Amino acid sequence: MENVGKKRSRPRRAFTPEFKAEVVELCQRGDRTVGQVARDFDLTETAVRQWVKQAELDAGTRSDGLTSDERAELARLRAENRRLQQDVDILKRATAFFARETR
Repeated sequence: MENVGKKRSRPRRAFTPEFKAEVVELCQRGDRTVGQVARDFDLTETAVRQWVKQAELDAGTRSDGLTSDERAELARLRAENRRLQQDVDILKRATAFFARETR
């Protein structure tokens, strides 16, 4: 009886950039609303709205977020920062180890 009234969570799906571009184009044409396009393709309205927003950011028609290139660069820089932090931690431990050894 625990699941009464609860929706089952949907399995995570992956979509190709071409599919997303097609959905975005349908939304931007203006023939149908975002909700109608989402229903037609069995997608969540939130996902479709996010795809449209990202396409507008990439095209330069919006400026209230990061473009795809900026997001990729940010992810790369965060990974590099994480790796460099690990390197610093290793060097700190090695310095402390060798400082004890020389005493």
